[in-house]
Amino acid sequence: MTLYARSRRLPASLAALVLCPVVIRVLAGADWSVVFASLALGASIAVAATGLSGQDVDLDRTAAFGWFPRRLVHLVVLGALAVGVLLAVQASAIPAAVILRDGLGLVGLAGLAAFAFGGQFGWTFPLLWIVVALFAPHDPQGLYEVVAWPLQPADVAVSWWLAGTLFLLGTGVYAVAGARR
Repeated sequence: MTLYARSRRLPASLAALVLCPVVIRVLAGADWSVVFASLALGASIAVAATGLSGQDVDLDRTAAFGWFPRRLVHLVVLGALAVGVLLAVQASAIPAAVILRDGLGLVGLAGLAAFAFGGQFGWTFPLLWIVVALFAPHDPQGLYEVVAWPLQPADVAVSWWLAGTLFLLGTGVYAVAGARR
């Protein structure tokens, strides 16, 4: 387990996972909103997702044990820690359901990015989606609810469906196949 943690740079990832929401919360101050909460959660998951593979993926695949449970636990714990830290930092200003939904979707995106581009690029999809959501033009009906799902209120069903689908797809693909070489 120690070798696994070292090869995935877990101590540095955990430190960055905690620092991102704390720093963004302090900088946002009284202007704290769902925009800053989504940005903090996206940054937190993105920096921690850089460790979704070891230094040598081919060497990892020669191991005599199955990687499925380790990959699944790694991704789920990463998301749970990011959500937990943000909930502790933001002091109930944003509904917990919104943060939980966003955490599910962003962790799924991190798994998809690690599968598509490699573990060191696990940060790309979560951070890219948050940035696109922040700058998407507001359209009261239609595509905005899909593109900006992390910024939607908790009662928007489309955002829950999309976050759930991304979580199942991303964690499933990453847990089964792992990171790309």
